[in-house]
Amino acid sequence: MSNYDSGNDSMLEMYLFESETLLDQLDEILLQSEENAELKNDDINEIFRIMHTIKGSSAMMEFDTVAHASHKLEDLFFVIREEGIETENFVDLMDLVLKVSGFLKGEVDKIQNNQTLEEINKDLGEEIENFLNRLKGAVAEEQVAIAEEEEVLEAEKEDSTPEEDGLLSDAETIYFLHARFAEDSQMENIRAFMLVNKLESMGKVLETIPEKLNNNPEAAGIILKNGFFCKFQTSFDQAAVEAASKSVLSVDSVYFIDHMPEVEVPIKKASEPLPLDKKEETAVKNVSNGQGKQNNNTQNLINVDLNKLDTLMDLIGEIVITESMVVGSVELQGKEEENFNKASLQLRKLTDELQDIVMSIRMVPIAGTFKKMHRIVRDMGKKLSKEVEFITMGEGTEVDKTIIDGISDPLMHLVRNSLDHGLENKEERIAAGKDPVGKIILSAQNVGGDIVISVSDDGKGLDKHMIMQKAKENKLLIKPEEEYTEKEILAFLLAPGFSTKEVVTEFSGRGVGMDVVKRNIEKVGGAITIESVKGAGTNIFLKIPLTLSIISGMQVKVGENICEIPISNIRESFKITSKQLIMDPDKNEMVLIRGVCYPLIRLHEIFHVLDCTTEIEDGILMLVDSGDNLACLFMDDLLQKHQIVVKPIPKYLNHHAVKDSGIAGCTILGNGSISLIIDIPSILNKY
Repeated sequence: MSNYDSGNDSMLEMYLFESETLLDQLDEILLQSEENAELKNDDINEIFRIMHTIKGSSAMMEFDTVAHASHKLEDLFFVIREEGIETENFVDLMDLVLKVSGFLKGEVDKIQNNQTLEEINKDLGEEIENFLNRLKGAVAEEQVAIAEEEEVLEAEKEDSTPEEDGLLSDAETIYFLHARFAEDSQMENIRAFMLVNKLESMGKVLETIPEKLNNNPEAAGIILKNGFFCKFQTSFDQAAVEAASKSVLSVDSVYFIDHMPEVEVPIKKASEPLPLDKKEETAVKNVSNGQGKQNNNTQNLINVDLNKLDTLMDLIGEIVITESMVVGSVELQGKEEENFNKASLQLRKLTDELQDIVMSIRMVPIAGTFKKMHRIVRDMGKKLSKEVEFITMGEGTEVDKTIIDGISDPLMHLVRNSLDHGLENKEERIAAGKDPVGKIILSAQNVGGDIVISVSDDGKGLDKHMIMQKAKENKLLIKPEEEYTEKEILAFLLAPGFSTKEVVTEFSGRGVGMDVVKRNIEKVGGAITIESVKGAGTNIFLKIPLTLSIISGMQVKVGENICEIPISNIRESFKITSKQLIMDPDKNEMVLIRGVCYPLIRLHEIFHVLDCTTEIEDGILMLVDSGDNLACLFMDDLLQKHQIVVKPIPKYLNHHAVKDSGIAGCTILGNGSISLIIDIPSILNKY
């Protein structure tokens, strides 16, 4: 539960942003560690820091449920940081931490949606406690074994004679020891501490490097890297000291050196960093050469509220419109006109640069969305007992933040479908002569002014016969079965309520999915295409625009009306003769272009425009596409290509179903008039 006053929006927004970012980092570390089957010291420290930060900020905001779970996990990694993690506990640790991460994400989502948080999750807390006790038990057993070994050695020493131990006369000698421990020993500081205790029984330890062993968190790392150095005074000879040192558990080697090193990093290997003075010298050289001006990228980054960027983009749009109005309305003569043209060209250049900068600020890499899919594949693969290799490509591709938010859920659904529907289980893949480990590939790339995202798998593919049967059962056929092409059959998967899954599971089979994916993709101006080969796999392509705010459009004329068509939907424009116009059996007009027939759609009929060109030779045709759908639009004329600022349709027109009539939005022209933006996907789907 939380008593936090949500009226303090700035603190809440910062908390949500920080928590979501840290939890995404946590998942990334865990999934990478699980893939490498290793949890490095740096990763352990980073997880500890993440939990510590979330715990502190959640406690400050009074989100007790989140703070409690974070605190428990922080305690666990405090022990792991000190004592390490054994191989047999690694898999269980990954499962536990990912479970906690999922719980924390769920609670953060509730905070974001202003929902009531759960009470403190006692079951999850107990699960962490039990695992923690398990680790402590393993460490305690090892420490007992070390202590028993020491007792045995001490008893052997007491039973021996001074001569056997190599005891010299009353004269004492100072030795400088350099010891190294076995690579897999872990807890090197404790091993060194035990070595010191052993040496203390034979003489006096005068100095060690590192100086502190038991309460120094960095000691283990220093010893692992450089070994352990000790200055030791004793009356025993060198052979006795060496034998006693090597008798300590996990001591791998002992060397006698001439003197103690002056610093704690005495051994310099090729892979180790330069000494401090060399680093400083190199840094000075880099600065003098113009390098190293900003070594830490975070110094150049700030967080900006997306609403402010939206407002800034709106202002840029208004500037673009105003600039068009100024240039289009001025009528000057002679020299003044020449000067004005120069000024207007400079204004256009600066406006375009300003527009590009603002749009680039809104662009974010798609990598963040892709990384979230790793967790989905990992969890589903375990629950479905399927081995999966998840491959991502093109993570650096940048897309507008608004569009990223709009495609996250569709991508999640497509990846889940590939794993649940597409990939066979291990036995089926082996029987089919395939690699037992299935592959899912998620990729993104720039294609023209759009981003193409693909979700591919090497699974069993789609059964077109089964899809057709389901379509018949759902009464979706509008023409004879034999007339449907392969692409049209696969397009049934995008129909509302359509599912090929026979059994309802946790992941699919409820009949809600691909139609929602299609609707969400079209909402951001995109299109979806499906390809599949039975037995070989399925590819799903999403074609989405880079941004929704300012786009390139072609201005066209329909009667006396001026409309806009997005350039991304246009293939080509041309004129035809009446001989190229044909009729299908249902008396629908078709256009024959290079041996291929395309439906003809007359824009004046769709928008009920009078006083317009109706003869095919007098107008102009434009071939447009939306995914796999293509058609020819007939209009009076083409006017110009230019940048258009997309404005939404006013809300009070919603009850007139304006969007269903083929209008995606509107823009303001240079003369101040309004021009409608034609919704190509809607028209092609409807007509």
